[in-house]
Amino acid sequence: MKKIIVFILRRTFQLLFRVRINGSVDCLDAKKLLIIANHESFLDGVLLGLFLPFDPVFVVHTSVTKRFFFRFVLAMTDYLAVDTSSPMSIKKVVKLVESGRPVVIFPEGRITVTGSMMKVYEGPAFVAAKTNATVLPVRLDGAARSYFSRLAGRIPRSLFPRITLSIQKSAVIPLPEDSSPKARRRKAGDAMRRLMQKMLFESRPKLTLYSGFLDAMEVHGRKYNIAEDVKSPEYTYGDLLKMTLALGRVVEKNSSAGECVGILMPNVVATLCMTIGAGAYGRSPAMINYTAGGQGIQDACTAAKISTIISSRAFIEEAKLKDDISALEGVRILYLEEVRNCLGFFDKLRIFFGMLFPRAVERERDPESTAAVLFTSGSEGKPKGVALSHRALLSNIAQIRAVIDFSEEDKMLNALPFFHSFGLTAGGLLSVMTGTRLFLYPSPLHYRVIPELVYDRNCSVMFGTSTFLANYAKFAHPYDFYRLRYVVAGAEKLADSVRDLWFEKFGIRVLEGYGATETAPVLALNTPMAYRKGTVGQLLPGIEGRLLPIPGIEKGGMLHVRGPNLMSGYYRHETPGKLLPPNSELGEGWYETGDVVDIDEDSFLAIVGRVKRFAKVAGEMISLDIVEKLAAHATTVGMHAASTKTDSARGESIVLFTTDAGLKREALNQSAKILSLPEIALPRKLVCVNSLPLLQTGKVDYVSLKQMAEAA
Repeated sequence: MKKIIVFILRRTFQLLFRVRINGSVDCLDAKKLLIIANHESFLDGVLLGLFLPFDPVFVVHTSVTKRFFFRFVLAMTDYLAVDTSSPMSIKKVVKLVESGRPVVIFPEGRITVTGSMMKVYEGPAFVAAKTNATVLPVRLDGAARSYFSRLAGRIPRSLFPRITLSIQKSAVIPLPEDSSPKARRRKAGDAMRRLMQKMLFESRPKLTLYSGFLDAMEVHGRKYNIAEDVKSPEYTYGDLLKMTLALGRVVEKNSSAGECVGILMPNVVATLCMTIGAGAYGRSPAMINYTAGGQGIQDACTAAKISTIISSRAFIEEAKLKDDISALEGVRILYLEEVRNCLGFFDKLRIFFGMLFPRAVERERDPESTAAVLFTSGSEGKPKGVALSHRALLSNIAQIRAVIDFSEEDKMLNALPFFHSFGLTAGGLLSVMTGTRLFLYPSPLHYRVIPELVYDRNCSVMFGTSTFLANYAKFAHPYDFYRLRYVVAGAEKLADSVRDLWFEKFGIRVLEGYGATETAPVLALNTPMAYRKGTVGQLLPGIEGRLLPIPGIEKGGMLHVRGPNLMSGYYRHETPGKLLPPNSELGEGWYETGDVVDIDEDSFLAIVGRVKRFAKVAGEMISLDIVEKLAAHATTVGMHAASTKTDSARGESIVLFTTDAGLKREALNQSAKILSLPEIALPRKLVCVNSLPLLQTGKVDYVSLKQMAEAA
């Protein structure tokens, strides 16, 4: 009778929810098996019981057995009811796993109310480590959009959404070696959390930006308001689809297949749509850094062999770029105000067809093709073109989503430009791929305006650099950021003074991350679940990192990384249009970051400094970041940046630039003693300036600073 009921239920679920099973079980013969899964709805246990090739025992809380419906469901399977407040509960589960029966447990202990993974309890992890059981992760996706979830009001729900079970590779959580039982449990819990985050990431579908955008539109609906900018009201997904098709067609008509097309546009919704649309029509959009000056733009066009740039005449005039653009050689400039009229009747008919059948118009369906070309900041030389595939960008978005939750209730404010990888991936694509509402602002330099916009538009997520966040905090009212849930800092090291100011003035803990344009860009991130002050967090799921020693530097080593978010290669000025894959001492597939990094026992990364940001003074390697930290300790006001100049006697000498006219050498000497820094780390020359040279991204312009140091 039980088999008949199970058969009927399985067929019913397959029919109603179109249940799909991805992956296969690689541990059918495991003697001790622990099955873990994320918890999306009240259907989760039923789904696992019906569609996994096991006859498992379910571990449930005693409160569940008090409800009639769940007692009826549990009557068809074996279960162990435990009270998490009882110390004996863990022993019961350990005994059950060691008995040889497959055991199903939900490490979160409760159904998600955020749409993302919630707190992972240490108990299940300790059971896995104690018994040395094989752990089989299973990702449940889709059940959260049913009426059996607890996400009412957070995401659109339907009666019978499609549900997918993604079975991942099995793993073993070793029992941590530590003298303290509490520490062993904590480390085992961290390992379980990272395993589940990896499960969420690796179960992602392999898509292009355009198909990912369409998937998000299907979930949230065409009429859902998703984005806005300063010039227009809110756009729906339907509006974005129309713009994507139209602007993609404009790019297609004015370029050839596979061509790298420059996009020189401000932070507006149309720029995001053009980027997605160009990729859908088989073109590679190259995001031009319009703050790089005429020579910088010319160098970028040369490196990526760009012969066509699409821009807006109104933007060129407003940004005062006319002289820079007119000086470009070998590049055709097309203005949207003019080329949009090139869409004839048949083009409009194709757009209309695309609105009806959006998946039929996509030309490029290969996730490995180039989705965007971004250019390095040029802070240390000529800019390089970084080719990022659809796979790289969407992998990074999935990695971010695996460790931090976003929902329809959130609204992002992004003022970082799209030519910056942080601004494009986290501040643009992440939003439209997840249904998180987005407000785009054209410049991060309007320090008085942006805090007011955060308050006025009820934004709950904001991205910025340390420099920008310092200035926003300086001009903001203490209540301007009352709705902010997440403030994420990247692109440069977060100053301790900025972190402390945000916490003291607004009660907000800034989450510092770390990345590179070459990695699309996020590599590591502090999160509410895993935060450590003074670090940039742990590596995101799916990213492998290794440290190689550097002669002369005792602490840390050169960080090499590999993962699905890694770039396809470089376009260099010396070899125009030729894509050169990344190289590393570790071989193919690895990328050398150029950063000296220290990793602690809990896998948190601390940035020691860039290799190019070390000075060799009298044979000793001195980090210029340490010199800047020394200045920040000596004075609580102003900004500081260190550079070097040639010194015939010492090889190099350190020059410190500061905006604090009151900073004296005596204060630096005293701080050096407090921080236990050697005398050789003290700057040889102290130069007071009105302001430091900055790039549009908020980073210090070290090329200009080096020139200033040599002239000092």
